[in-house]
Amino acid sequence: MALILAFANGANDNYKGVATLFGSGTTDYKGALIWATITTFLGSFFAFYFATELAKTFTGAGLVEPDIAGSPQFILSVAIGASLTLLLATKLGFPISTTHSLTGALVGAGSAASWGNVHLAVLGNKFLIPLMVSPIIAVIAAAVLYPLFRYFRQKLKLEKETCVCVGTKWVPLGAAQISPSMPGIASTATTTEVAIPSIELSLDGCQERYRGSIAGISAQKFLDGLHFLSSGAVSFARGLNDTPKIAALLLAGTALDVQFSTILTGVAIMLGGLIAGRRVAHTVSHDITKLNAGQGFTANLVTSFLVIVASKWGVPVSTTHVSCGSLFGIGGITGGAKWKTIGKIVGAWIITLPMAGFIAAGSFLLLT
Repeated sequence: MALILAFANGANDNYKGVATLFGSGTTDYKGALIWATITTFLGSFFAFYFATELAKTFTGAGLVEPDIAGSPQFILSVAIGASLTLLLATKLGFPISTTHSLTGALVGAGSAASWGNVHLAVLGNKFLIPLMVSPIIAVIAAAVLYPLFRYFRQKLKLEKETCVCVGTKWVPLGAAQISPSMPGIASTATTTEVAIPSIELSLDGCQERYRGSIAGISAQKFLDGLHFLSSGAVSFARGLNDTPKIAALLLAGTALDVQFSTILTGVAIMLGGLIAGRRVAHTVSHDITKLNAGQGFTANLVTSFLVIVASKWGVPVSTTHVSCGSLFGIGGITGGAKWKTIGKIVGAWIITLPMAGFIAAGSFLLLT
């Protein structure tokens, strides 16, 4: 069940680190997925060295009594509650938090095991406060940082232009001077075809791109490189942050040693992302806000910094909450936020904890 939870985590979470790459058109779904898989697994590997405090937190020690935290029924119930919640959310395409699912499952199983003996002060200080505060910090940081980056871009005289792909080249719309009403152009709902052999102009594929150069390098290529690196940093941070939380279940049950638990969890996370992550990928890439490369880079910078710092200090923040919070902040400042989708995502976050708790509590009662 711990490995099923890791698989579900990969399916729901792996693409969040590279959502901005796909959403901004910097690369396609497959390219982003490969990059996410490699960098997430690296984060999982290094979790053994840098994130051991998180593993201790998610064994349940301190939240419930030690004899309960170490019992097989408790550990199995937590794994069942968290994994079923994640699998359902993935099926529906909602990006929810593994940290939230685990927290709810720990509380639910702990309450069923010993009603009234869940340490509420520990629950608030070690779990709920970081989970609630971290997305707010991410929203504010992204909303402040993006205008600052935009100011420096304008100072460097790097201009934005809207382009479409004609043949194999990106052409600025201003330079193309093409209108569906021009003679010789047949227009449909999705594509405008120019009466030139072998050239098709798709108006749905418009992208914002950057014109100019930085240190002799094309501004767009320079930013694309930074964007890839920042996405890799988010995926690395996610592997670093999530792997020890799930490996904690194997450690609490003394099934495997620390090193093997961490690596095995990382492999299961990688497989989940490769096999079952497409629906959540579409939600986080396209349904939260419209993005260009600069906005994606800003969101990734905020997410990777907050999650890596939290992992180092053993603070159980959610990569989902932080990464989505960054996108909310960008969407709010640019006016591109899709608030209906954001409302559904926040609603799923609210439901996650009690749902995982009820499933874990029911599982514990059945097992005992």
